[in-house]
Order: sequence, then structure tokens, then C-alpha cells
Amino acid sequence: MERLQAIEPLEDAVFDAGLVAAMEHRAGATLDRSIRFSTPTFKEYQSDELQGCGKNSFPAFSITAGGCALNCDHCQKKILEPMIPATSPDMLEQKVRDLIMLQNLQGFLLSGGSNKRNEIRYERFLPVVERLKNEFPHLKVAIHTALLDETLAKSMESAGVDTAMMDVIGAQETINEVYKLDRPVEDFEATLAALTSTSMEVTPHIVVGLHYGEIRGEANALDIISRYDVTALVLVVIMPFYAKPGTFKTPSTSDVGRIFLESRTRLADKKVLLGCARPPGMHKRVTDAYAVMAGLDGIAFPADGAVAVASAIGRPFEQEHACCSIKLGQTGADTTSRVACAA
Repeated sequence: MERLQAIEPLEDAVFDAGLVAAMEHRAGATLDRSIRFSTPTFKEYQSDELQGCGKNSFPAFSITAGGCALNCDHCQKKILEPMIPATSPDMLEQKVRDLIMLQNLQGFLLSGGSNKRNEIRYERFLPVVERLKNEFPHLKVAIHTALLDETLAKSMESAGVDTAMMDVIGAQETINEVYKLDRPVEDFEATLAALTSTSMEVTPHIVVGLHYGEIRGEANALDIISRYDVTALVLVVIMPFYAKPGTFKTPSTSDVGRIFLESRTRLADKKVLLGCARPPGMHKRVTDAYAVMAGLDGIAFPADGAVAVASAIGRPFEQEHACCSIKLGQTGADTTSRVACAA
């Protein structure tokens, strides 16, 4: 607590002393783990501690542009807005080739809005991925899968997709009420089972506070993920800014921090990462400090103060300009920032 209070960006922050003590108690198991600060080019990034990368080193493409049939309460399609539209296979291929030629593209995220069954129809885009991967083997390709079956999972694997990402929802009422989706929790587990049957790296996501800001299905989602050989778990925090007005509250930083600690404990031998989405301002600074202290392995777009917390408690760190779920090349555990702008 004394070291936290000495960090200027956190001087007005309020921390849960009991939670900090619990994290400190477990620090012996986590202090030697290097933490990776990811700063991909999905959006603008500014920090007093790390440099952003202004080029398209690792952009996100949406195959539906801004369209999504589900239009869930927590997102309302706004998460698609900063992505680059690529609504046909030809458009995707041309844009990727242009970025390879002009800006030394190192990889990209393929995403999009889903249909009313929470599926994204990637089939006609996979031949493009396969051609690009064959011609440019260095490209790293990540994909937001939504719900799928084993056939589509195998097709993604055959096309050369490196990393597959999907949300795991542990509460049936959250699926029905927030997603407006008539599918059981078991379908999310079946998707995870299909993905982990391939050679792709699989990084499931849990949205903390997805049920209108309440902590509800997160523990069951952790149970589901713990049953499979995933590469990493990505945690994100609900952002009421994107949601339907008046429907969501912001989860407390203490509740979020406890889930960080539980995730680290439950998945001790796996990577646990803090992804892009989380509330801004002081909430983000405290959340990111908890992520460092809980022993998470990576943070996307870290808030001011996160690097100082890592230094204060003696955790080595590195930086990379790519999606937190994927690594570009080989990195080591450096005691200072390793800036590796891929562009």
C-alpha cells in the first residue's frame, strides 16, 4: 500500500486494503512472471509510460462493417466502429496486401458482427486467409470466432489461423437477457471444445460484469475454461459507455480485482491477460494496478501507473504492438520495456 501511494498517477486512487494484502500474500508465485504491455493499433493510445504505435502494425477488420444482428445490450455494435470494413473476400485481401506493401503489416484480427444465433459466417473469407498465410508466412492472424461447430473450427485451422478467441458466458440469464440469444451455456462450452480440438492457440474471453454490471456467471465461466487446454484466458470489464443508457452499472474495482486473483489461482499454469475493454479514468488505473499485483501476464493499453506498479513490486515487463492474445516473434522477460513496433 505504501508503494502504491507513492506512484503519482495513483495518488488519488482508493484501493481495497484486504485485496491488496491477499495479492501480496500470493506474490511469491507471481513476481517472477514477466508482464507484457500490449499496444496494438486498434485505437489511439497515449501514456506517459509507454509509446503508442501510429501505424497499422496489427489492425482489426470487420467482415460485416458496423452490422450485427444481435445488437446486444452491452455493446450495441459500437465495438465494431473502429475496425476496418472488409465486407467481401476481395476487399479483405486487397487491404491486407496494401498494408503489407506500404506499412510492413505483421498480422491482423478478423472480426465482425454475428447473426441472431451468435455466429459469424467466415467460410468465404478463409481461402483469402490461406492464400495470405502461404504467401506471407510471417503474418499472424487472430479471429473472433463467436459460436461455431467443429467443422468450422477445423476450416479455420486449415486456413492457417493462429489464434482463436471467443467469449465464454457462464450464466443462462445473461445469454437470454443481455445477448437476447436463445442458446444454452452448453453451446459456449461446445465451441470451446471444438476450438481446443485444433492446433490453433485458443484464448477464451470472460467479460467481467456482463450481466448489467453484476458479478454473476464469471465463476462458472472459469469452471468451463479450466476444463480445456487453452493457451490463455483474456479478461475484459464491461463498459457502460457502450451499453444501452441506464441498463448497466460499473462493477467495483474490488470485485474486478477479486476475479483477477481467482483467475490467476484457478489457471496457475496458463496465461491470464487483461484485454482492451474496461472502464476509463481512475477505475482503469486501479483495475490495471490490481492486474499487475494479481500476477496477470499481460495488459492491453495499460493505464498510467501500471508500469510504475510493475517496477515498484519488482515484476519484469515488456511491450509489444500487437493484440494481447497473440505474440509477434519471440520476446524475453526484460526488466525494462521492450518496444517492438512491428511497423
